[in-house]
Amino acid sequence: MPETVSPAPTEHACWLPRHRKSAGAARQELHHFLARHQGVEYLLYTGELLLSELVANAVQHARTPQGRLIQIRFELSENLLRIEVHDADSEKPALRTTSTSDESGRGLFLVKELAAQWGCCPRAGGIGKFIWCHISAPAEAAA
Repeated sequence: MPETVSPAPTEHACWLPRHRKSAGAARQELHHFLARHQGVEYLLYTGELLLSELVANAVQHARTPQGRLIQIRFELSENLLRIEVHDADSEKPALRTTSTSDESGRGLFLVKELAAQWGCCPRAGGIGKFIWCHISAPAEAAA
């Protein structure tokens, strides 16, 4: 009897606590999600870096009541990975100018520089926002 192989899911979402260890848990979720797909290894390193930055921002800067969770979502289509990080704070993040001696404040700068696109949108229902970014294949990987 032939074995039927189901395709790997193209979307994944989960909830994480607002905790300093959540960036690591988010990276692990992304790693497991991408491991189910063939030929997308080039998305992993940039994806892990940008996801870590967005989750760290949600943990450190979102002004939300105690106990609120962060949602992470991934979507893979063709050679494009979409990452979303949802939190309950409606205030949009702002790119900051940093100096070479600053030890923090470069997260959104990295997202801006390394993502193909990125943005911030209000969440459905009016509570909070989500920041998204798209990571695509480098020119040499797409060829």
